[in-house]
Amino acid sequence: YIPVIGNIILGYWYIPVAAFAIISFANAYNISDGLDGLSSGLALIAFVGFLITALIVGNKPVAIICALSIGALLPYLYFNTPPARIQMGDVGSLALGTLLASIAFSLNRPFLLLFFGGIFVLELLSSLIQGLGRRILGRRIFKMAPLHHHFEMLGWSEEKITIRFWVFGMILSLFGLLIAFI
Repeated sequence: YIPVIGNIILGYWYIPVAAFAIISFANAYNISDGLDGLSSGLALIAFVGFLITALIVGNKPVAIICALSIGALLPYLYFNTPPARIQMGDVGSLALGTLLASIAFSLNRPFLLLFFGGIFVLELLSSLIQGLGRRILGRRIFKMAPLHHHFEMLGWSEEKITIRFWVFGMILSLFGLLIAFI
């Protein structure tokens, strides 16, 4: 489902498209796990957006998974804020990124990943742009990739980056909820 356009039948292309999106989003989430509380706070925002979507669509099993994920992320976020006493690591970040993307596909709204997980996508794109810039132009586009490290190099504190990314994540999620059912 895509707003304004409606349902698009992919046929046999559904599997490669879904696999590419899920793997890409899992890696995007993993790349974002670099500052205390950044990825877990953004994931919390994304799961709330998917919970609201699941409730509106009437998909109770997905709503339960989202609610359980929110319940698991809240105490984790409590102990992961600076100074972090618990680290997520690749096992947790890849799993949560995969879960978010799988939820989007199970709700038949994968485009919502661009909104609910928009910051994750920006982080992935910043790393991709940095790599291409180094190979094609022979120089860096950002001071450091992914994007949250660029802001660190500009002198922003870890807390400032995290809170600002959360705020933009909330704005993107609200916008995603507005257009999700057009």
